[in-house]
This record gives sequence, structure tokens and C-alpha cells, in this order.
Amino acid sequence: AIEMAKRAGYTAVISHRSGETEDSTISDIAVGTNAGQIKTGSLSRSDRMAKYNQLLRIEEDLGEVAVYPGRAAFYNLR
Repeated sequence: AIEMAKRAGYTAVISHRSGETEDSTISDIAVGTNAGQIKTGSLSRSDRMAKYNQLLRIEEDLGEVAVYPGRAAFYNLR
């Protein structure tokens, strides 16, 4: 679905539901699908912090290959 959306000129935002646990799988999905965007909320709760920490671990593991697209994540906006 994410690749289909990209081909149609849309972006994808990987998001979790409120009341989440500290399961950080959403971070792996966001990176693994190259979605470019993740919505997890502010760093005010430990369950959200776990997701951001996983993103940092992934970045560390990928090293120089990790590329944050910045504004390019919004490739469909002109």
C-alpha cells in the first residue's frame, strides 16, 4: 500500500494508536518501508520515548547508509 501510494504521488505517515505500549515495532516498520514519516507524539511518555530510541538505534546501526530525507520526505508538495 505504501509503494502504491508513492507511485500515485502520495506520502505515507506511519502512526500508532493512543494507549500504546513500549513496543517499538512501529519504528522498524517506518524505516523498513522507507515511509519517510512517523507520528508517535511528543517525548512526554516512556512508550513514545521507546519508539524514538529505536529510531536512534536503527540510525546508529545503519551508519553512513542512514539518510534522513528532511524536506524531501514531502516530495509530493510543490
